[in-house]
Amino acid sequence: MTTATLPPGTTPGTPGTSQDVRIIGLIGLAHGTSHFFHLLLPPLFPAFIREFGFSYSELGLLVTTFFVVSGIGQALSGFLVDRVGARPVLWAALTSFVAASLAAANAHGMAGLALAAALAGLGNAPFHPVDFTILNKRVSARNLGHAFSVHGITGNLGWAAAPVFSIGLASAFGNWRAAYWGTAVVALTVLALVIWQRDLLDDRQGSWTPKKGAAPAPAEHPMAFLRLPSVWLCFSFFFFTTAALAAVQSFASPALTALYGLPLARTAFVVTGYMLCGAAGMVVGGFLLNRTERLERNIAVAMVLAAGLLALAGSGWLPPLAAAAVTAVAGFGTGLAGPSRDMLIKQAAPPGATGRVYGTVYSGLDLGFATAAPMFGALMDRQWPAAVFFGAALMLLAGVLAAGSVGAGVARRRSQAA
Repeated sequence: MTTATLPPGTTPGTPGTSQDVRIIGLIGLAHGTSHFFHLLLPPLFPAFIREFGFSYSELGLLVTTFFVVSGIGQALSGFLVDRVGARPVLWAALTSFVAASLAAANAHGMAGLALAAALAGLGNAPFHPVDFTILNKRVSARNLGHAFSVHGITGNLGWAAAPVFSIGLASAFGNWRAAYWGTAVVALTVLALVIWQRDLLDDRQGSWTPKKGAAPAPAEHPMAFLRLPSVWLCFSFFFFTTAALAAVQSFASPALTALYGLPLARTAFVVTGYMLCGAAGMVVGGFLLNRTERLERNIAVAMVLAAGLLALAGSGWLPPLAAAAVTAVAGFGTGLAGPSRDMLIKQAAPPGATGRVYGTVYSGLDLGFATAAPMFGALMDRQWPAAVFFGAALMLLAGVLAAGSVGAGVARRRSQAA
């Protein structure tokens, strides 16, 4: 059993709470930026189709490029974070986002866009090992659940902001390239802020220490955490739920247009609505985290409801605007799962292996995006827009099974310890 050590001179209920808030806010901003750059390219897919003549399957490969690079990099970056610290890796990641924006702004075909996708994926790779290492080491234990909740919320807000920002700038300037000069400014601004506030994010100032009287943990092989079933169950949960998210993020907008005749100018904001509803779900999930022992049951109900709403949207039975609203509201169910998921991963991480565990588990997110994007893109090319919604619903149901297995494992360990 481990606890987070507070910085020197910090006592509960005093300036430590204020410091926690500042750390949580900075990490939340950085995490929101990483999710913002998940959608560096997809909101402007229609512009690429018009200018370059690409198909949805080809554009789906750009998403695959991003997440293959991110997934491999995420698993490896966990070891880097554990070795050199989280802060310098964070700075390098934000610098990579600047480079990705400049590559996209100057792209003249698939090669340039693929370079932008790869650079953005490289920047995205370290964020979860970085974020959770800093949060677990620098935030007091009593505020850690809320830190996880805010972390998830800001990620959804980053997703929500990206299409509005990119489409808005492209429309205002009459040129899609202008959007990428704007995203470069976003990354530079966040980079300057985290360098300015670097002392708050120095994970060398916090540590995991055993409780008084506890026997020291035996030394383990660096790869020993891979034997933990909970790590792979959480990985599976990420994979399935992210595959559903990939369908909504990349193709819900054109799918709604094809099914209901809604203009793209309206359906483009469905993703924003989905992410905002997901953020609301995470707020609720943060409060439920400390009040419910078997949270996976609540997660199951919420995600089954989300799956049902997505299937209803894909049925073609609803009025057009109602279908767009139902798709957005489905995000609440997936958001509800976020804080408890992150707490389960924390419990699975041995002392000193925080970066490695989070890097491995969160690579399931990248794998989900990488495999789902071309698959759902192919469905769109075959004129099967309803399959985008039905496929996303099936992925959520598979995630329910994974979450249930995680919860059963936790309950089993508790009964054995009692």
